[in-house]
Amino acid sequence: MTKITIKETQNPTILKFEFPDFITQNENYEFKNIDETKNSPLAQQLFYLPFVKTVYISGNFIAIERFSIVEWDDVKDAVAEQIEKFVNDGGTILTIDENKSKKQPITVYGETTPNPAALKFVVSRMLTKTPVEYKNIDQTTSSPLAQELFKFPYVKEIFIDENYVSVTKYEINDWQEITLELRTFIKQFIENGGTVIDESLLDIALKDEKVKDANFDNLDETSQKIINILEEYVKPAVAADGGNIVFDSYDNQTDTVKVMMQGACNGCPSSTFTLKSGIENMLKSMLNNDNIKVEAV
Repeated sequence: MTKITIKETQNPTILKFEFPDFITQNENYEFKNIDETKNSPLAQQLFYLPFVKTVYISGNFIAIERFSIVEWDDVKDAVAEQIEKFVNDGGTILTIDENKSKKQPITVYGETTPNPAALKFVVSRMLTKTPVEYKNIDQTTSSPLAQELFKFPYVKEIFIDENYVSVTKYEINDWQEITLELRTFIKQFIENGGTVIDESLLDIALKDEKVKDANFDNLDETSQKIINILEEYVKPAVAADGGNIVFDSYDNQTDTVKVMMQGACNGCPSSTFTLKSGIENMLKSMLNNDNIKVEAV
């Protein structure tokens, strides 16, 4: 008889239901709605629960992300019992032939960025919906790929967003010496079913949403306008260069906007020019305030 163990994650909306044995090898599955569950009868059944938002299947667990209409404390035991009954009654978790699906051909190519120390490796599939920056190997709990990349002695920092991995290197090696090695490693890691980012271990998305949803309305009108301008006009441009920009604060006494630069933008020689001549001038124009100053923190 299969017995399910309930485990919390760093994200309070996601709960893990662990099995005593592995239910899938070298593969991770994500189901966003019932239409995507043709290869997982169990995921299909779980979507009949009105609070189920996303189902993840990986290793020895099923992770479920809930909508906010319920709290996990009210339903987690019932969900665990339902999973146990389904499996113990002979239900199928996955109908996917893993020997066929293990190898997922992808393409990876290197793309230069304005930062000579950073290179952007673009992948032919979506990697994450949440931009994540890793400064060292101790921060890579949520990313097995980043953890492996830090084992290369020349890797200094890693930034992962949407369909690319931005790698910042130390000066000991030139890109021409290491680009092929990194590109090949990333390609083989993903093709062999390696996990790029484990969403269930990622609490950054939740924090970002809390900032946007809970605190946005409490900000002053100018701060709200600045955030909207950064989201609509600036972020797509810096993302194309392998980086990200995050609003930190606005001081209406000094008209100073503080932002955080991530990925290839962090430490880029041209980032100061981008801030002053690009973002600062844009904010001055769109806010009709020539006193606006932009600083990186």
